[in-house]
Amino acid sequence: MLLEVEDLRKEFPGVLALDGVSLRVQAGTVHAVMGENGAGKSTLMRIIAGVHPPDGGTVKLRGRPVHLGSPREALQHGIAMIHQELNLMPSMTVAENVWIGREPLNRLGFVDHVELRRRTAELFLRLGIETDPSLRVGELSVAERQMIEIAKALSRDADLLIMDEPTSALTDKETRHLFGIIRDLKRQGRGVLYITHRLNEVFEVADEISVLRDGRHIGTRPAPGTTADELIRWMVGRELTQLFPRGDAVAGRVVLAVRGLGLEGRFREVSFDLRAGEILGVAGLIGAGRSNLAETLFGLTPASSGTIAIEGRVVVIAHPSDAVRQGMAFLTEDRKESGCFPPLDVLSNLTLAALNQRFVRAGFVDHAEAARECERVGATLRLRTPGLDEPVMNLSGGNQQKVLIGRWLLTGPRILILDEPTRGIDVGAKAEIHRLIAELAREGAAVLMISSDLPEVLGMSDRVMVMHEGRVTGFLGRDEADQVRIMTLASH
Repeated sequence: MLLEVEDLRKEFPGVLALDGVSLRVQAGTVHAVMGENGAGKSTLMRIIAGVHPPDGGTVKLRGRPVHLGSPREALQHGIAMIHQELNLMPSMTVAENVWIGREPLNRLGFVDHVELRRRTAELFLRLGIETDPSLRVGELSVAERQMIEIAKALSRDADLLIMDEPTSALTDKETRHLFGIIRDLKRQGRGVLYITHRLNEVFEVADEISVLRDGRHIGTRPAPGTTADELIRWMVGRELTQLFPRGDAVAGRVVLAVRGLGLEGRFREVSFDLRAGEILGVAGLIGAGRSNLAETLFGLTPASSGTIAIEGRVVVIAHPSDAVRQGMAFLTEDRKESGCFPPLDVLSNLTLAALNQRFVRAGFVDHAEAARECERVGATLRLRTPGLDEPVMNLSGGNQQKVLIGRWLLTGPRILILDEPTRGIDVGAKAEIHRLIAELAREGAAVLMISSDLPEVLGMSDRVMVMHEGRVTGFLGRDEADQVRIMTLASH
């Protein structure tokens, strides 16, 4: 037995995060930990990784009790963690991020950058990662950063590796790559604690599954023989009858017409129509240009060629404010870096985009009206928060995502651009966001939904647009789209 956690308890101000949680991990196995956002999964992992001290209970490694006072102590005991929220430094190179605190030094005591790059290239070759070690992390996509975070943890040769949502930004191809690495770790006798909200991954990679709900350990069972329906009932305590509530669409007029759109070095000659009441899914592998397309449509990176027409009229979108005036909304793929303002409260985060548009009267903010509208949107989204004055950083990932969606709902958008709308959130919150997206489409909103989760693309989209290396390789209708056809188009 590699790890034994017994009766762990952890309390934060006003919240009992863990209430007597126990689990065990054998060497050479993958133990998945499942549960809704706020169930206590990340708190449990942070205690095991030395980030938080427990308020009660014991942690044993190889049969001996240990007290892990810091992540450094955990690393010294052979425990490494890949956090859900990426912890890389954008201004530093890939190699510097991987080996930070462990850099090779030359005879004068300075960092030996040649040796640093050599070690990184050797590690990447072993892991099958093709990123240039000399690039700055700020130049990489979210998916590429995720692979760097994984490589950084694997470079420590830990006996126990904790993976918190490691595939949340990865496409199907990169996920398969990661699963190959995990199988190698198992063969080497290492243990893996694996958190994910993607049910299909659990049955593919896990040997055992433990479920937490409201800070309590609901149970543990072998992955073989467990069904997805049983797991969902365990996690949410209720039936989820429809994870993808998309019915037959009644598409209306063309709201957004894009012709020959291009951004130098990112994508080229992208053309499509998006109709009122339609959900157009966008699929593709890393480097396909999907997120770049979304940012260009919203004016974050103005197009270098092509035209954008809204309601039949060609418009120039050179800045996000232009997009908002045209009735567009954009949910970014990285809620931590470019979405939420974590220290600010829920009210401030919700009203940010619509403040001047809806809540300013004669130069003054109507706080009462803003609070009323935020309460209304919060109820629609089933937002779980102690109050509108709660800092967003205290909310679970799923509720942070709901705050971002609510921010744009307050602007009354005609066109919704959603980039990975359910990334890193639990199955219950995912079902609620899918329900909301379907309702918005039924009410006439035109939705462009980018997702690396193929079941989500297939379950929610009326049509699928597939991209590969910056160009559109095909469109698939709802009836003809399947994973094989999408992956074939995404690879050519």
